[in-house]
Amino acid sequence: MEKIQITTEYINLMQFLKHANIVMSGGEVKMLVDQAMVVVNGEIETRYRRKLYPGDIVIVDDQIELVVVNDNKEN
Repeated sequence: MEKIQITTEYINLMQFLKHANIVMSGGEVKMLVDQAMVVVNGEIETRYRRKLYPGDIVIVDDQIELVVVNDNKEN
C-alpha cells in the first residue's frame, strides 16, 4: 500500500488521484468512478469529489492501493 501525503485537512477524490499520478485529468477520474473501479474504505465510490481524510484507503481497479496521510504537525 502506497502512502500519499497531503498537506491539508482533506482532499477530494479527483484531486487525490491526480496528485498520486494515477490519472492525468478529471475525465479519467469520472471514467473510473462511472465504471465502479474506485473503492474507498471498502465501498465502491460514486462521487468524484468525495472528501478524503488521513487514514482513508483508496483502491483503484483492484490493483492500486493508496492510503491518505498527513504528517504535518501544524494541523
